[in-house]
Amino acid sequence: MAPASLRTASSNDVEALIEFWAVAGENDARPVDSAHATHQLLARDPDAVIVAERDHVLVGTVIAGWDGWRAHLYRLAVHPDHRRQGIGHLLLDAAERHLLTLGATRFDAMVLDGNELGASAWRARGYSPQHEWRRWVRPV
Repeated sequence: MAPASLRTASSNDVEALIEFWAVAGENDARPVDSAHATHQLLARDPDAVIVAERDHVLVGTVIAGWDGWRAHLYRLAVHPDHRRQGIGHLLLDAAERHLLTLGATRFDAMVLDGNELGASAWRARGYSPQHEWRRWVRPV
């Protein structure tokens, strides 16, 4: 099997990203991904979405969000047929390097309660739950 290659996503990838996240992403208790929002993200931060490909087929993603103060990692997803092959590790290496160059001093990742696969992946990278915080949301 060919090794995965990494690159930043472009607006040409938006439809493929939406389709990919429907299959490979954790989609419980979150707003539905939209092409409009993804286009807006890429317009505001063209380097935020990192994709992994094998033979020009999308097999993984991560979003490395930076608000100028905090570094957020989300939409880490690897296609079920390509898991446990180091793709998530490659994506996180690239995302963390990118965020460090922007000035990050800490990374955070949102993981749904009950997402044991996700929790296991983050734990393997040295992340742990921060019990002092609880996320609060308000739909708009």
